Amino acid sequence: QVQLVESGGGLVQAGGSLRLSCTASGRSFSISAMGWFRQSPGKEREFVAAIGWSGGTTDAAGSVQGRFPISRDKAKNTAYLQMNSLKPEDKAVYFCAAAPGYPGVAPRARTSYAYWGQGTQVTVSS
Repeated sequence: QVQLVESGGGLVQAGGSLRLSCTASGRSFSISAMGWFRQSPGKEREFVAAIGWSGGTTDAAGSVQGRFPISRDKAKNTAYLQMNSLKPEDKAVYFCAAAPGYPGVAPRARTSYAYWGQGTQVTVSS
């Protein structure tokens, strides 16, 4: 099992920045990718960004491309989502997820991820 703990959410004005962190524990050696998803009330949980754990391959949704770089610190078993130029429509609960079994890729599909964090709220005021 892998446990994921997110931190860094909060309230920010439009145009501001936040950095989310996600730290893995347990069988973290089994992780091949980590991703971030978000969910707003009444909407499906959607892909935001992902990173391949070994080689650092990244992918991001078009809506956040260029604004939300994803990175990881392998020594700390931690993935980061730096959120810049935040917009009111970025308001959501953000979830961290970890995927085993996908070496070298950063998957977008929710079904690729076996482990999920509890979520952290991000609110952007206009």
